[in-house]
Amino acid sequence: MAPAGVGTAGAVLTALVGAAGLLLLGAGGAKIIDPDRTVGALAALGRPVRPLVVRLGATGEAVVGAAALVVGGRASAALVGASFAAFAAFVAVALRSGRPIGTCGCFGRADTPPRVAHVALDLVFAAAGVAGAVLGVGPVLDSSWLHAAVAAALAAGAYVLFTRTPATAAAH
Repeated sequence: MAPAGVGTAGAVLTALVGAAGLLLLGAGGAKIIDPDRTVGALAALGRPVRPLVVRLGATGEAVVGAAALVVGGRASAALVGASFAAFAAFVAVALRSGRPIGTCGCFGRADTPPRVAHVALDLVFAAAGVAGAVLGVGPVLDSSWLHAAVAAALAAGAYVLFTRTPATAAAH
């Protein structure tokens, strides 16, 4: 459930932050298993790092996602917001660099080239995290089945949007 006194808006916010948490957990897990795409994206932007550094960051990402799902609260929402703000900044830098980057590395092997839509969606989740930090959110796993299902559907939809390549979009 959303924190007491937050009502429907809090439940919606909990679902949004929960969706962001699911994405963080999935993307972090993917980068722990295979950090190569993120290593390549960072190197293309002049920030070479070793796979271990990516795996450590991805572990933090997954922990933040898990906290949003299991613990909820203002602190985990703030960390979700900060994570997605950082991702938005990274993708914006990649777009502005003009360097050919085939993927940002967000979901391991999925080809996720940096796009404006990616920045916009990152900013939506960043704003949800900030709002959740201000208003408070509950853990998604403590929510009703409907709110948990909404969080899962939002995460699935966001994943599709994040990983949809320009060629895929043109085909539909």
